[in-house]
Amino acid sequence: MIFKSNETNKIDLNQYNWVLFYGKNDGAKNEIITKLLLKKENILKYDEKEILDNVEIFHNELRSKSLFENKKIIIINRATDKIFNIIEDLLKKNITETSIIINAESLEKKSKLRIFFEKKEELICVAFYPDTKETLSKLTQNFLREKKISVSQSDINLLINRCNGDRGVLSNELEKIEFFTMNKKKISTENLLKLTNLIENHSFSELIDNCLAKKRKKTLDMLNENAFSTEDCITINRIFLSKAKKILKLTQAFEKNKNLEQTISEAQPPIFWKDKEIVKEQVCKWKSNQISELIYNLSEIELQIKKNFSNPINIISNFILEKSASTSNSDL
Repeated sequence: MIFKSNETNKIDLNQYNWVLFYGKNDGAKNEIITKLLLKKENILKYDEKEILDNVEIFHNELRSKSLFENKKIIIINRATDKIFNIIEDLLKKNITETSIIINAESLEKKSKLRIFFEKKEELICVAFYPDTKETLSKLTQNFLREKKISVSQSDINLLINRCNGDRGVLSNELEKIEFFTMNKKKISTENLLKLTNLIENHSFSELIDNCLAKKRKKTLDMLNENAFSTEDCITINRIFLSKAKKILKLTQAFEKNKNLEQTISEAQPPIFWKDKEIVKEQVCKWKSNQISELIYNLSEIELQIKKNFSNPINIISNFILEKSASTSNSDL
């Protein structure tokens, strides 16, 4: 059954066990999901790839019950048609003790998942289209007025243009501005540009660092917590490529001298002291031939992103998740 995005206040998870949210407006989707989960407990989050890789574990989680637990709520992020057969099978089992919210990116009209949820009366399907510039402008002006922060209209327009129609991205940018202006109520265009670019890239850098260190849970948490835009995917991929090339040089040196401390201390350019521990982990997790293959794969991923612009977030997210869990140096 189709609900419009402005009708989501009618959704009751006690009445409807299955909800599909899809579309590029991650900010609006996350806003509604947060409202639905308000005062709810026993919430579990999965990435589609996690379920596809471990279907039996997912089924066991659905079957497990406790007399002391409230109704389970499961959120499946970055869903695609790949999960359709699993969803269809679960619906046949008439699961009533669990509500499942499926959070997908863009789904085409011929998508099996979308068609299935649109046609079934007991299921809810909601499309989230990009916010208009007028909507984002109003949200921005209301925020700045409430916080008493002075930003020129041209800078507001610049900010909105960076958000790609996603209020979640806008919210993140406004938070950065709020922190920056805590002791002053005005921000220049130059500082605005520096602030947004630097902090975004820092977030991407941390994500890739955890992936290269094979910290799968941390990587997954960061993927689930961040609302990346389509444009971010190329940036993330290039940061990944840059870091991989640096690790390649370090792994080659480590394979020659067999001394990790020496490898790190002699690195050129020097490694910043704050980064040394995680870089050590990365060097220990990879062999040079594995990193060389990774660099080749990253070039292929960039081509895939450019060719498949309707679903680049899934491409880069699945790749990052896969590499954060792949066989490490210590396992070989």
